[in-house]
Amino acid sequence: MSTDITIYDIAKNFNVSPSTVSRALKGHKSISKKRTQEIQAYAREKGFQVNSVAAKLRTQKTHTLGVVVTWINQPFFASLISGIESVAQEHGFHVIISQTHDQHDLEVQVVNNLFNSRVDGIIISLAIETESFAHLEQFKNRNVPLVFVDRVPSAFKGDKVIIDNFQSAFIATEHLIKQGYKRIGHITATGKLIFKQRLDGYKAALNKYGLDIDESIIASAPSLSEENSLAIARKLLTQENRPDAIFAAIDSTAVITIQLAKEMGLNVPNDLGVVGFNNDPISSVVDPQLTTISQPPVLMGKIAAEHVLNNKEHMSEVITLDTELIVRGSSVRLTEGNSNGKDLSSKQFSSQDMGQ
Repeated sequence: MSTDITIYDIAKNFNVSPSTVSRALKGHKSISKKRTQEIQAYAREKGFQVNSVAAKLRTQKTHTLGVVVTWINQPFFASLISGIESVAQEHGFHVIISQTHDQHDLEVQVVNNLFNSRVDGIIISLAIETESFAHLEQFKNRNVPLVFVDRVPSAFKGDKVIIDNFQSAFIATEHLIKQGYKRIGHITATGKLIFKQRLDGYKAALNKYGLDIDESIIASAPSLSEENSLAIARKLLTQENRPDAIFAAIDSTAVITIQLAKEMGLNVPNDLGVVGFNNDPISSVVDPQLTTISQPPVLMGKIAAEHVLNNKEHMSEVITLDTELIVRGSSVRLTEGNSNGKDLSSKQFSSQDMGQ
């Protein structure tokens, strides 16, 4: 059974010290050109590999970033990771990606694994179940930079890269109001700050325009899975006094709502207006296409990576990025000027353009 050749084996073959072999393998000028070529040729012939892990541990740097997200296969997080990786690669860093499936216990496990792997920084979007942060204290104690992105804690020291969820939800709801919808429902998830902020923005828009906040058409679940989304949408649409529009906290829920409404014989957008949140690819595939809030996940990832690479101490800077309302057919009632209710995505507004 063959074994890996070590630097000590090479040193023994040439009757020199291991440090001489190490310098020769690096092409150090203190070793003659002939000896350097001999040692390098022998190392290649024997399949010698540098133990990069041991070398990194000696320098206390692994040039590795840990990234923790909820679901890697979600378009938002896939784009976020792409932004992180582009910056990491520019700086010569590798990225270890872990997913939590929105489970706190799994988040604790993967975070501990990343800590034990001695990552030089961590970027995390919290699981929907996460309410305590003891597993993150170890990074602060070791002065390992920590940046939160999208789903962030309300009280934990660390840079945060976010959007204005309140204002974005206000804009989405205001759009429905200006389209003439009067009874606007909301589908959301419990337990995360971003969903609370979107709910608050939705309510603020109703208040501004003098519409009642009817708790019977505000529905939530611990997570907006396909099963939960379908159950909530069915509950709202089968009410005796059903909503005439729905603002859903994520796109996948909005798409499920559109599909269910069509199965029930409702016309979208005339009988039911629908607005989502995220601008996932599915939003432009569903018929009619989905009006939605567009986030900048690639930019969020790039900024998070820059901050984790440049931050030597645990700071508490909050970076808030703009969003856009992308208006499409699911929320625009048919008029003479818009006879087909199809893609109207050229109508875009940033969260700064449309204020309260």
